[in-house]
Amino acid sequence: MGIEIRQQLKLTQSLVMTPQLQLAIKLLQLSRLELQEHVQQELMENPFLDEAPESSPAESSEKGAEGGAEASAAPDAGLLAGEGREADWSERVQQILPDDPGTEVPRSAMSDVDLDRYLENHSRGEPPPFLRADASEELPQDHDTRYVQKGTLYDHVAWQVKLAEFTPREEQLALLILGNLDRDGYYREPPLEDLAEEVGLDLDEAEEVLREVQRMDPLGVAARDLRECLLAQAEVLNLEPPLVQMIDRHLPDIEKRNFQAVARAVGLDIEDVYAAAEVIATLEPRPARNFTGEEPQYVIPDVEVRRGADGEWQVVVNDDGLPRLRIARYYRDVIDRDPSAREYVRGKVRSAQWLIRSINQRQQTLLRVSERIVDRQRDFFDKGVSELKPMILKDIADDLGMHESTIGRVTTNKYMQTPHGIFELKYFFNSRIRRLEDEDIASEAVRSEIKAIIQGEDPQQPFSDQQIVKLLADKGIVIARRTVAKYRESMGLLSSSRRKRFY
Repeated sequence: MGIEIRQQLKLTQSLVMTPQLQLAIKLLQLSRLELQEHVQQELMENPFLDEAPESSPAESSEKGAEGGAEASAAPDAGLLAGEGREADWSERVQQILPDDPGTEVPRSAMSDVDLDRYLENHSRGEPPPFLRADASEELPQDHDTRYVQKGTLYDHVAWQVKLAEFTPREEQLALLILGNLDRDGYYREPPLEDLAEEVGLDLDEAEEVLREVQRMDPLGVAARDLRECLLAQAEVLNLEPPLVQMIDRHLPDIEKRNFQAVARAVGLDIEDVYAAAEVIATLEPRPARNFTGEEPQYVIPDVEVRRGADGEWQVVVNDDGLPRLRIARYYRDVIDRDPSAREYVRGKVRSAQWLIRSINQRQQTLLRVSERIVDRQRDFFDKGVSELKPMILKDIADDLGMHESTIGRVTTNKYMQTPHGIFELKYFFNSRIRRLEDEDIASEAVRSEIKAIIQGEDPQQPFSDQQIVKLLADKGIVIARRTVAKYRESMGLLSSSRRKRFY
């Protein structure tokens, strides 16, 4: 059968993501910081987008007369005439982001399109503290040594290597070791004998160079494991021989808080072993901690929930720090001076208008979603975390006539300030846990119950996970032991054997 070329008529349906719709969806899921950065970038790139002064009388009167930023964003109708599909973009956006908070909105085209490429999840985790019995327990710190270092770990230690009394080959080996440190400051690979052979040293000489590097600041840098890291610190700090012996031979038992086995092995009272473990817990398990270059992350709430004069909860969107945008009024003069610039000006003015409208719609949608969360979780705001109700994205989506994916984007990286603290909006969405003779309870409320049980236990006789299951059952909460273990670990709480104290 030969290849044929033929014409064929075919009717198909497709959704075209216009730049305007993409912008609206993108701004919808941006965090507050990302939105500020995006607005600043647009202010730099678009000469017809202007930032209104905070206390400008003219701007205030304009807001009263024309309806604020939305009205000031409306350029000359004649300038934006033509390209009707692009100029009248709001109908597409309106399917997702309605102008009128009270308007019922049909399901949008977003439900048929995968827009996950716009979503960026940021997760930052801290390693579990070493030998802490409780995640909320603060260990003593020497604040003089907890400052944020400038420069890299390599530069900091290499400077000390060059000042040390190394031969050229030893210095070369030390620098090679530093070049192979991981982000925690450990030297794990390649094997030391490979580097020693590369520079022409035998293994014993290489081991001595490595020990010298480990004595440099920060103490324990270039250690090959936790034991070696802590031993280097113990040596420089001149700790007592029994304590050094515990680090060298019994560190796994100390980590498991099996102090009785350690006491039998070293011939000390259990109280002395426990005191030694407290000293070991003050050593630094991550030598590179102060050289990670990670800036502290500050959370600024996007919305605030507070009681109004009538005693009811009110939701207020936090606009502090967000520039007030408007269309620059001198674009008409530009067109008068240079008619050939008309198309360029039209595009920039249209882009500025889309941005201003999209930001307004984003804030309005955030307000609507937050108000529904407060309505559904009223007991939480009145009484606290223990009263958190089960709720899923579909509940809010059905209330507002939006798609679940839209609610998911609105609640991502957005924070709410409440009388009980600052929470991410996603915090209020919880799975359902069955209760025997009462309404179902949220999984986060169960976590709160588990934490309260552990905080109220006898440190010398902590509750096992099975005992916690029974205590929860007494309150009508039925969950499996493995679920208790999962929730406990998610809160950074140790097992009963590692929480146990001996005096």
